[in-house]
Amino acid sequence: MLKRTLLGALATTVALGFTFAAAQADAANERFKQVLERGKLVVGVKADYKPWGFRDPSGKLVGMEIDMAQDVADALGVELELVPVQSSNRMQFLEQGKIDLMIATMSDKANRRKIVGVPQPNYYTSGTNLLAKAGAVKAWAELKGKPVCGKQGAFYNKVVAKRYGAKIVAFVGNAEAKQALRDGKCIGWVYDDSSIMADLASGDWADYEMPLNTEDDTPWALAVPVAELGGVWGNFMSGMTYNWHASGRLIELEKKWGIQPTQYLADMHERMKAYEAQ
Repeated sequence: MLKRTLLGALATTVALGFTFAAAQADAANERFKQVLERGKLVVGVKADYKPWGFRDPSGKLVGMEIDMAQDVADALGVELELVPVQSSNRMQFLEQGKIDLMIATMSDKANRRKIVGVPQPNYYTSGTNLLAKAGAVKAWAELKGKPVCGKQGAFYNKVVAKRYGAKIVAFVGNAEAKQALRDGKCIGWVYDDSSIMADLASGDWADYEMPLNTEDDTPWALAVPVAELGGVWGNFMSGMTYNWHASGRLIELEKKWGIQPTQYLADMHERMKAYEAQ
């Protein structure tokens, strides 16, 4: 699969008129050259967002996006170094050159595309929902004036506060926010529906539920330095994502990590397979 991924990614690069020689000659493509010469790929990932990026009992970073990062490193034939990032600093880490690539549950939004490069296609999608005690909340409107736990830097906070009048209590990490929910400091925890579904499926939240209709379904994007989006590095990552969809690799990882199957991945798999057949 990794050989097919690499070949597909390189084919995309060639089709768009970029070559390894051009990467060496063009300063905008320096990142690709640096990764190969260094023999190591540095990827920013989440460390507290189960099942996409989190620490196992031994402290090792694992999850669906960690597996994706490993796929990229394997396709390039280099070692992988993982750097934990937060929603509040992940784009800055990329801007500052601390990481080569970011795969960290980032929603694809227009304002973010001004800061980081977003290769297409997107690799996942999710929306906003609420984790709450069973029976505590039945409608979004019931959040008006109520304390709702959130995570610093998450776009859900402003949306829910403005739309429904919730009083957001933001925490640095997901663990702190969810512990505050358990402690009764908030009526619910507003976050990504896929993450909430994973929590409920874990068996650790038996008395809780996701009672509301998901809103604002938004695609997820990995990111490269904005200056390199149109170069070899950006196009290589477009090829990687294309092949993840076409091969069914993302559906495989979704199943591996116990994530509820999404229609988005099923649709993208069929669409990309159809492109390959043409």
